[in-house]
Amino acid sequence: MQLLLVFPVGHNLFHCHQKYVPSGNGKATIMSQFVDRMIRAAKLDANLYEEVEADTSAMSQAMSVVVLSSLAGGVGFMHHAGFMGLVIGTVGALLGWFVWAFLTYLIGTKLLPEPQTHADHGELLRTLGFSSAPGLIRVFAILPGLGAIVNFLAGAWMLVAMVIAVRQALDYQSTYRAIGVCVIGWIVQAAIFGVLVAMMGELPAPLLTN
Repeated sequence: MQLLLVFPVGHNLFHCHQKYVPSGNGKATIMSQFVDRMIRAAKLDANLYEEVEADTSAMSQAMSVVVLSSLAGGVGFMHHAGFMGLVIGTVGALLGWFVWAFLTYLIGTKLLPEPQTHADHGELLRTLGFSSAPGLIRVFAILPGLGAIVNFLAGAWMLVAMVIAVRQALDYQSTYRAIGVCVIGWIVQAAIFGVLVAMMGELPAPLLTN
């Protein structure tokens, strides 16, 4: 958990649960609201994740964050993957977002719920989508010599944001339980991916027989 000290953490990081109450301020434009939400998500503002959990109209914004984060990563890796790699990576990120939200929903609400846990797939999609906001810094990986460190920082930052997103969406009081959901979900997703790759015959024969 020492990684938490690396990032620009807001005072709401360890706030476990506080329901969002709309402010009623209708003057902000959709774009300014979107940018503000991405910044707050990157700052690990727990109240932001409560806000998008409650806002059913934020699904398109969450999807946009996933796409922008994936594109940022693709730009930083463009010299290796090319344009098609950028397109495939973006589609893969959207599919992974949907599957990951479904897994965390099942694990969090069926396997590891707390008494007050109440969530649906859409709430996980919105909060997890915004947890991709720190990934926007991956665009700087295109700079010579910075690729490895930028990608490492972005990955760790996104991981912390994901834990907060899961905790808030599942109404958890315990951050450790949210970490447990993420760990179990990662294992399940890795197992599913491994089976799919094996079925497609992409793994070498010796690996498949072990």
